[in-house]
Amino acid sequence: MIDQNGDQLGVMSRNQAINVAYDQDLDLVCVAPKAKTPVCRIMDYGKYRFEQQKKQKEMKKNSKTVSLKETQLSPTIDVHDKNVKLKRTLKWLESGDKVKIAVRFRGRQLAHIDIGQKILDDFVAECADYCVIEKPAKLEGRTLTAILAPKKK
Repeated sequence: MIDQNGDQLGVMSRNQAINVAYDQDLDLVCVAPKAKTPVCRIMDYGKYRFEQQKKQKEMKKNSKTVSLKETQLSPTIDVHDKNVKLKRTLKWLESGDKVKIAVRFRGRQLAHIDIGQKILDDFVAECADYCVIEKPAKLEGRTLTAILAPKKK
């Protein structure tokens, strides 16, 4: 048994421990119930829970959620349109978001997947300074996709 200051009080029966905690107007909390001799601690449990919740809120506030943005390309995209999408993608990567690049094939375009693959590879190569490839290009149905993650700073 451990008291509120961290001093060990030794091994005692459950009833004795409860009485000691009751005399000090504190709670008896079992810290290590699986140990060969269970370890209990005398503490103010309400204050302890409050401190834990405060730590969790602080951790949640400091963590940043990473969202997945998507840029859609087509095998027949023009240079200017590609540059506009590239600029937007780079902005997302700099702000710390992951980006999914998708090349959609329609109709007979599926016969020329190599063209879409080249467009996707060029696009990823232009983004290379700002990102790492999290998932390389893969054809899923009628869509060729790759996922880019921002570089660690």
